[in-house]
Amino acid sequence: NRINTVLSHGQYIMGPEVNELEEKLEHYTGAKHVVTCGSGTDALVLALMAYGIGPGDMVFCPTFTFPATAEAIVILGAVPYFIDVDEDTFNISVASLKKGIEKVKKQNNYKAKAIISVDLYGLPANYNELNIIAKENNMIIIADAAQSFGAEYNSSKVGNVADITCISFFPAKPLGCYGDGGAILTNDINIDE
Repeated sequence: NRINTVLSHGQYIMGPEVNELEEKLEHYTGAKHVVTCGSGTDALVLALMAYGIGPGDMVFCPTFTFPATAEAIVILGAVPYFIDVDEDTFNISVASLKKGIEKVKKQNNYKAKAIISVDLYGLPANYNELNIIAKENNMIIIADAAQSFGAEYNSSKVGNVADITCISFFPAKPLGCYGDGGAILTNDINIDE
């Protein structure tokens, strides 16, 4: 019925269903702002752009991830710095991240701006530690929650545990769609705009 409604009104791009989805995602996750987009990769690129990340910047990301994580960073001219993952969770290793940040500080070639944490197999990363590390180093956390949408971390829904969260609606994801899609979730009105 919903597909027939879309076919009837013919608003295939930015139709009323888009606003409805964004509102439902806000309600479900508790995020104040949701912006939908074409894919999870687009969500990552837009999140990086919202924070002005580009040439001369470095973004930390896990080694065990889909290529789109590094691709989004490179598309904007920034440099990915790969961090080992924890052998128990396959999420970004806090210990390896700390070592990587120290190496980058000593080299002083790039400005470390962000950490992209990729939640795998429905398990959110250690956002308590990641948020502390980010604040201590004047960086932001981008949560790639393509595989953890619907999960909770310390009684907060994924979408509300990092500065900005990116999700994918690729059919194999927890909230899949017909084709591809993505969304960005944030509590920051300036980032939303």
